[in-house]
Parts: sequence; C-alpha cells; structure tokens
Amino acid sequence: MSHTARPASLHRLLMAVACLTGIASCGGDEMFGPRGATASGNYVWNLPPGFPTPEVPADNPMSVEKVELGRHLFYDTRLSGNGSMSCASCHEQARAFSDGRLVGIGSTGEAHPRNSMALSNVGYASVLNWANPNIIELEKQALIPMFGEHPVELGLSGREAELLRRVRVDTTYLRLFAAGFPGEAEPVSVATITKALASFERALVSGNSPYDRYKFRNERTAISESAKRGEALFFSEKAECFHCHAAPIFTGSVSYVGKTFREQEFFNNGLYNLGGTGAYPANNVGIHEFTGRPEDMGAFKAPSLRNVAVSAPYMHDGSIATLEEVVDHYARGGRLITTGPNAGDGHLSPYRNGFITGFEATAQERLDLVEFLRTLTDSTFLTDRRFSNPWPNGRNPAP
Repeated sequence: MSHTARPASLHRLLMAVACLTGIASCGGDEMFGPRGATASGNYVWNLPPGFPTPEVPADNPMSVEKVELGRHLFYDTRLSGNGSMSCASCHEQARAFSDGRLVGIGSTGEAHPRNSMALSNVGYASVLNWANPNIIELEKQALIPMFGEHPVELGLSGREAELLRRVRVDTTYLRLFAAGFPGEAEPVSVATITKALASFERALVSGNSPYDRYKFRNERTAISESAKRGEALFFSEKAECFHCHAAPIFTGSVSYVGKTFREQEFFNNGLYNLGGTGAYPANNVGIHEFTGRPEDMGAFKAPSLRNVAVSAPYMHDGSIATLEEVVDHYARGGRLITTGPNAGDGHLSPYRNGFITGFEATAQERLDLVEFLRTLTDSTFLTDRRFSNPWPNGRNPAP
C-alpha cells in the first residue's frame, strides 16, 4: 500500500467512482461474538490466541465465497490497465504481502514515493496508508491503486467499462461473483470487486509466529534466550518501542470489535531534518500534506511489525535496508545524513516525536532486539495456500 493519492484528487476519485458504479448496500447480518467466534454469514475467523475480532462493515459481511472471489481478483493481472500487474505484484505472500522494493512501481513503470506496506493483519488497521488519515476502509482504499492517477498504480482510471468487460467474460468469475453476491441484480461491478478484495484482505490474519507460541501458548522454548531479552527491551521504557508498536498487532493504529475508539497514530521518527528546519523531502511530508500543521511534518503511520523480518526495506520510503540498521536508527534517536540534498540530523528535528529519544544499547542488546523482531515471522502465513495464487499453475490470466 504505497498509495499516495493527493487529498483533492482522492476526494474527486472516490466521488466519481461512487457515482459511476452506484456502490450498493448488500445488507448486513453479522453475528459478532467472543474472540474466535463466527463473524458473519458462513465465515469463521479461527483467530489466534490473543487476537480480537476484526471489525467488518455492515454493508460487506464476510463470507467464504467473497474471500475466495477476492483471492482470484487479488492475483489477476486483468485488474491493471495494460494487463501487466495485479495487486499481488506489489504484495507478495512470501514477503508478508510487501514487495521488497524501496518504493512501489506502478503498471506504467512509474516509481511511487512510498514503500509497499505489508498486508498481514491489515483487517485490524484503523488507517490504511502511510500518511492519509482519511482512508480507513479497505473497500475505499482498493479504489486508489485501481483508479488513482498520482501516482499510477494499476492504471485503470477511465477504463472502468473495460475492466468490467474483462471480468464478465470469464466463466470462473461468473460463478464466483454469483456465489459471493447472490442478492445482487448485477453481481459484477466496481463496488462488488472492491468488496471482494477487502474481504480477502481482512482474511489475512497472521498470528502463528514463534513469539505467539511462546507468549500465548506457553511454549517456553519457542524463542531463544536472546529473543526473550529483546522482548524485555522492546517493551521497556528504555527503548520505548511498544508505544508505537503495541501488541498483539504491533502497531498503534488499530481497531477491532469492542474497542471504544479507532486509534490513528502518526509519528515523526527523525528520519529527515532538511537544512535543520525539520522538513522532509517535498514528495513525502507525512500527514502534513493533509493538515498543513507544522507539527505534522514527517508524521507517518507506524506499520505493524508482524513478519517484519521478511518485509524489508523499511520506513515509508524504504530508505533503511536491514533490521540492524533500524535498531541503530532508533538507538540514535534519529538519522544523521551528512551529505546530499537530504542532509540533516533527524535527532535535532523540532518535530521528532517524544518517544524517539534514543537509548544506550550494547552490541548484544541490539542483537537481542533484532532476534526478537525475527520471532514475529509467521512462516505458516507466508505459505498458507488459502492466500496463494488460485489461478492454474500460478499463471496470471491474459487480459
């Protein structure tokens, strides 16, 4: 989710698509219960221990059929204008649904200003993009990569009719849409496509890491002694990591059933301080782009650390390559760039968040922190066939 549509253009985009497609309500019949209970319809969450029940919009209840439809759409290159990319092109399962690049690359080859965010546990996210406080629903977020123009991602702007035509001629989709949206007079629409994609993304729950087995299943040897020391440091007031990356999702921007309010947190972590003014590169100023407030300069969402070891590079612009460098960055309390157009000392930024103070850490303590972060890798999630490419032999259908 490197998606960075500008505020005004985003509003116009959402309004245009809503008018064009007549986004319809399916009617909801959720039956939320205790953790792990069936959420709605025939869908059973089977949540890991310690995980709350994700929120689901009333007009898009979960169903097995919709999740399966969404999986097909997620891996389908016909969802790009030139047929070259699918959602999975920037969100690879083996990388926790990130892509390993510094920044996302769209279907036309345009480089995006931001890194593709991992999607594990995205159903718990109270805000979905790096620095857009207005995009809080997966259904609306899906419109941005499909139809956004700044930057171009899947490149479908102005090609909505072509998209629907491509989908409607596929016999697999005729069956899947009818099953996913049985009450719709016209099951194939932009609205149902985005609802199915959102349902698949909500199903991407990851909670079977060695740390989960250690923490919630009392498997005391599931993580190393080094990782246990790293855990203690991570949750200490010395390192302060947990303030922005709270368990069990390991981000502060979360929402779920029973939570009293949706937390949205954005932080300036001292990555840049151009010219000593606190400024960030002009194409990446954080939520300052929306609020215009000086104190919001360089404030970005703290992403989930689930599966963080496989989702490098790091930060909103992919400018830190390894977990070791990430730990060094926070131990220093900001990044020092000595030369070039981005020169400046992030530690001295007037907008650096108060939790990013830096801390003394021995070489062993830094290794312990990294070892702990590696215990958050859920290898079963990365290979779960329910989330894999469903098309025969993993091929992408021709547009």
